[in-house]
Amino acid sequence: MSTQPRVTKQSETRRQVLDLIEQLGIGSAIPSERQLSADLGVSRLTVRAALDALAREGHLVRRRGSGTYVQHPKIAQELTMTSFSEDMRRRGMVPGSRTVSLARELAGARLGRALQVSPAEKILVIKRLRLADGEPMAIETLHLPEQLVPGLEPEDIDRGSFYELLGGRYGIRIAEGTQAIEPTVTDEEESEALGVPLHSPAFLFERTSRDADGRTFEFVQSVYRGDRYRIVTELSRPTA
Repeated sequence: MSTQPRVTKQSETRRQVLDLIEQLGIGSAIPSERQLSADLGVSRLTVRAALDALAREGHLVRRRGSGTYVQHPKIAQELTMTSFSEDMRRRGMVPGSRTVSLARELAGARLGRALQVSPAEKILVIKRLRLADGEPMAIETLHLPEQLVPGLEPEDIDRGSFYELLGGRYGIRIAEGTQAIEPTVTDEEESEALGVPLHSPAFLFERTSRDADGRTFEFVQSVYRGDRYRIVTELSRPTA
């Protein structure tokens, strides 16, 4: 004897609100909890729980003192050696970048190990805000040996893809890399730059990139908004 799965009030409310979201445009405000409660014939607690779940999933964004709005769908971040600019163009979005700071510092022990240079060697530390269709998506900190990119200035970086700049001007072309990802939350500086509340969920990417000769030319730390990204990778079972 088959049984139908039990549909709870919250799951049914979630489905109805999702239907409403599909009818509204990105950035549109949804009705208040009070209005939704009356329209859907459920309690405000049930509505709130459904809205909270949809906000966690990235369908909605809550703005204190303003209301709840339809959010852009999350961007699927594939684990490949493509650049941010390439990823955004492939999704039909216009990539952008704004350099927040560019400093010349001594590598020190930790970054020296990451870049395989002497701790006393000078490196460039470049902080950039990455944009898609003008909206902040990630804040990125690049570390490069200064001797590999002489004369590099902030206005050079903001003109287009950084990897295209490295290849065209300096003959550096990425061939392989090592990347680690972990969950994190935004600090005050990151929250302000990305336009999200303090301690919002985020992804921390750390990537070390090498050229065709196996030379390490960059170490990058990127904080991506957790409400706009999800990680996607292809899996296969190893053969014996």
